[in-house]
Amino acid sequence: MTTTSESGGAGWATAVAAAEGELRERDAVARLFAHDHTLWQDDPTEVANRLGWLDEPERMQGEVDSLLAFARDLEADDLDHVVWCGMGGSSLFPELLVATLAAGKVQPRPGPAFTVLDSSHPAAVARVAHTVPLDRTLFCFASKSGGTIETRSHLEYFRTLVARPSQIVAITDAGSALDSLARTDGYRAVFNANPDIGGRYSALSHFGMVPAAILGLDLASILRGAIEMIEQCRDAGGPGASMAAALAAGVRTGRDKLTIEAWGPFGDWVEQLVAESTGKHGTGILPVVREPVAAADRYGTDRLFVGYGGGRAPGRPTIDLGGASIDGGGAALGAEVVRWEIAIALAGALMGINPFDQPDVEAAKHAAGTVLEQGLPDLAVTPVADALATVKTGDYVAIQAFVDPASSTLAAFQSARVAIRDRLKVATTLAVGPRYLHSTGQLHKGGPASGVFLQVLDADGDDVAVPERTFSFGDLIRAQAAGDYLALAQRKRRVFRVRADDLAAYAG
Repeated sequence: MTTTSESGGAGWATAVAAAEGELRERDAVARLFAHDHTLWQDDPTEVANRLGWLDEPERMQGEVDSLLAFARDLEADDLDHVVWCGMGGSSLFPELLVATLAAGKVQPRPGPAFTVLDSSHPAAVARVAHTVPLDRTLFCFASKSGGTIETRSHLEYFRTLVARPSQIVAITDAGSALDSLARTDGYRAVFNANPDIGGRYSALSHFGMVPAAILGLDLASILRGAIEMIEQCRDAGGPGASMAAALAAGVRTGRDKLTIEAWGPFGDWVEQLVAESTGKHGTGILPVVREPVAAADRYGTDRLFVGYGGGRAPGRPTIDLGGASIDGGGAALGAEVVRWEIAIALAGALMGINPFDQPDVEAAKHAAGTVLEQGLPDLAVTPVADALATVKTGDYVAIQAFVDPASSTLAAFQSARVAIRDRLKVATTLAVGPRYLHSTGQLHKGGPASGVFLQVLDADGDDVAVPERTFSFGDLIRAQAAGDYLALAQRKRRVFRVRADDLAAYAG
């Protein structure tokens, strides 16, 4: 890894060297691999039982044959479609696999048609139900806790449409409610994940390897690349430590907007890892993904850039990850997953936080539950111009769109996002709800109070009932939007409910 610090970034480069020295003085890399929780905090809670990912690639090697046999059996039973239901760490890596390795035709054999459903929007749920052949589709429900409300609602809906338990699979921790239900009802398979791995660190566990097997990918190659990177990162100056120092130095020098200029779905996976791990106790790194590249004068001085393989514009402090490529096949992807996981873990130590907990995520869940019980609150609608008048230098603007993920309005919101950046010179993000609640939602509430949140809902359409529940999918997504609004407001964040047409018009 190399860092470049042309004009404006000299202070960051100095801070990188200091952070590298601190990691060595604290013997941080050795303590990480020794599973020493005191690297982050004296209390072992949500650290000592969250480091299983360091050993998981090697452990999963022993399950490759059984996973591949499971996948072959699907083909033998003419199950040529898969719907994968999960949220956050249970969906982002499967989506990445579909969009990169499977789409690139690098898998040894073609897998079934694969759909990821990580939305509670009724239009998204109905679209899946109406487009897949129900008699030839395997439904996979992935939830570490077994109680994720979106995923459990998906399960309750789809199992009324599928007659055979042999078309249903669960991926969850042993002993969870989902685990018990799956075994009682005789699902085709139940994969019990490693309990010592948190959701956003679960890519190379069952949550990532089961979909990889179904897709016909080379599991051995993915795991081999991960193991090789782990060995490289055992060195005190290895790839993980070097990146960690660069990231923490960014925070220390006011460059806490980590701008990822390309990568598509890989950036989406990195977004959760970075935001949910670092955004707490008033600090954090904001990952900025899918924001189009712009001239240097469109950016503030709070940016740090990261990319693969040079080509960076002058004047931009940049973490250059060299010749590595996420498009290079399974081994390359496995390696980059590990590099980022280790870097964020060590960056957390430098930032004085526990990167494995998510103390503010429950606030939005609790608020949404209250709304479902008591009804929607009356939230005022604010003109976009008035909301943006609160933006200051060093802030960021987050558009929170509780809309159908396939909606054409997202393109208009993306255009508005770019216009906001260009006019106000601040970082921008565009997040689809409720998906982002399992990702950047932690940073929004627990990170720096530098966000301005524009929350937008689409017009009401046809609803879809959730069987055996007192709410529908439409009720659920509206409650989730209101719950997050209330959780942000309770933390004195600048959150505004805005109209979709008003936001789209800002681009003009």
